[in-house]
Amino acid sequence: ISTVHANTPRDAMSRLEVMIATGGTEVPLRALRFQMSSAIEVIVQIARMKDGTRKVTAITEVTGMEGDTISMQDVFTYRESGLSSEGKVKGEHVATGIRPKFIERFRAMGVQFNENLLGPPAEE
Repeated sequence: ISTVHANTPRDAMSRLEVMIATGGTEVPLRALRFQMSSAIEVIVQIARMKDGTRKVTAITEVTGMEGDTISMQDVFTYRESGLSSEGKVKGEHVATGIRPKFIERFRAMGVQFNENLLGPPAEE
């Protein structure tokens, strides 16, 4: 588990890439991205809302590489719906319908996971 300051999950991967590249090691970009995509499984994005609170705004799975690009898919996103009468941000976490690959690893480790939380499967 680690933290990185970024505006989106994609931006977090880009920032990590820059930090590693400026570390003085001579690693080809594709190899660097491959190592990142195999080492990082999930990105949990937290953002500060207009009212000053922080909310989880995305849970994104890193799925591997497609060519030279790290591939990712949102599993949950936060849909903001306005402000309450007290000025607090209102919204809900929404499942994208994507079944993350890490569910199989959860099962293998004996971790119980309610797949109903993921909503109906996404259409392909």
